[in-house]
Amino acid sequence: MDATAIILAAGEGTRMKSNHAKVAHRILGKPMISWVVDAALAAGCLRIVVVVGSHADEVRDIIDATYPGNDAITCVEQVERLGTGHAVRVALEATGISAGPVVVLNGDLPLIQPETISGFAATVSTGEVAGAVLSMLPPDPFGYGRIITDENGSLLAIVEQKDCTPEQADIQESNVGCYAFDGAQLAAHIADITCDNAQGEYYLPDMLEILRRAGQAVTSFCCDDYREGLGVNSRAQLAELTAIARDRINEHLMAEGVTFIDPAQAWIGPDATIGRDTVIWPQTHMIGTCVIGEDCVVGPNTRLTNVRCGNGCTLDETVAIDAVLENDVNCGPRAYLRPGTHMLDRSKAGTHVEIKKSTIGEGSKVPHLSYIGDTQMGAGVNVGAGSITCNYDGVNKHATTIGDGTFIGSDTMMVAPVNIGAHAVTGAGGTITKDVPDGALAIERTEQRIIAGYTERKNARR
Repeated sequence: MDATAIILAAGEGTRMKSNHAKVAHRILGKPMISWVVDAALAAGCLRIVVVVGSHADEVRDIIDATYPGNDAITCVEQVERLGTGHAVRVALEATGISAGPVVVLNGDLPLIQPETISGFAATVSTGEVAGAVLSMLPPDPFGYGRIITDENGSLLAIVEQKDCTPEQADIQESNVGCYAFDGAQLAAHIADITCDNAQGEYYLPDMLEILRRAGQAVTSFCCDDYREGLGVNSRAQLAELTAIARDRINEHLMAEGVTFIDPAQAWIGPDATIGRDTVIWPQTHMIGTCVIGEDCVVGPNTRLTNVRCGNGCTLDETVAIDAVLENDVNCGPRAYLRPGTHMLDRSKAGTHVEIKKSTIGEGSKVPHLSYIGDTQMGAGVNVGAGSITCNYDGVNKHATTIGDGTFIGSDTMMVAPVNIGAHAVTGAGGTITKDVPDGALAIERTEQRIIAGYTERKNARR
């Protein structure tokens, strides 16, 4: 189906009381506008036009960063914000769209599903229906416009709450505020929308009556789940929809074989995948594109952003960003894996360990209180407590290499650039500034002096 989605994202969002665009606010780490764009893409829309206005550059930046090089997505700016009808007219004039189904979606509907969008577009795909309004059946429809139809399902009117008769107020079917049109009919009649109202704006719902007067059929299309039609206009609604999205995702993952100790306390983003028999503890957050394998234990108090993790891993009180963990990796508690970290099979980053832009070899261990940065570490290495790679000289970063099977004594300072060979040993408390050959012992200490009777003489002077 050659459908176009026009996503309205130009509004001020004043009730958010924010310095940012409303659609830039995040649900489970993902901007609201991206939820809607992704749903439209998954629905099979071949063209997506995002109408920007307030904070236009911010919204454009989100689209460019999230969908680089995707020519199917275009941003069009509504410089003068004169209503939804005007926004659609700006989109049509900028893109030349004049055929095929056109669905007009709001950028603050993060829960809308691809199946709903595709079904909505299908209502206007055959030419028999020229326009449709998306509707829902909320438990309490108070405050929403009511959908009035005849016995054949044709749309007669949308009546706002304040204008409802008692009988109309009892109608459950309510207006979501999204519309679908036959592209040719939309292009032919968009200029017929007038601004003859108190606000002086061009309202897109007027298009349905314009099409009816032109002899065209118009109808409604109802969501299977009313929550898809819930929008975000305040911080409270943002929190409400975030909780709904959380529950929906966690329920799906549990159905696929993932265990949640407390589903209400695990915040898994929509782009994460988790393998079966993995256990998710409370206060676990997965942001961005996370891929977690099978038989893992994640959490508690763990935050992962764009992390790829193999099977059998344990991440306890771990923060990891743009990191790759192979199989049977053990992290934490209180480990910090910064971007560029790559931990190979059976490696470990223990308590209060920070790793940045480094490879930790198979079976290698950094058990406690250490910092490893810009390092290539071989297999079977053991790093003693309190050891640091001194990779920054105040101007530039420098690399450290540690060979297979090497033992780094506690409190070793490795001043990069430096190479420590395979099966070498560094003595505890050393500052290593020179390369260490394979199999060698490197000791760097001043001679220990013993001053007998020191405490007694000091006390006597007092």
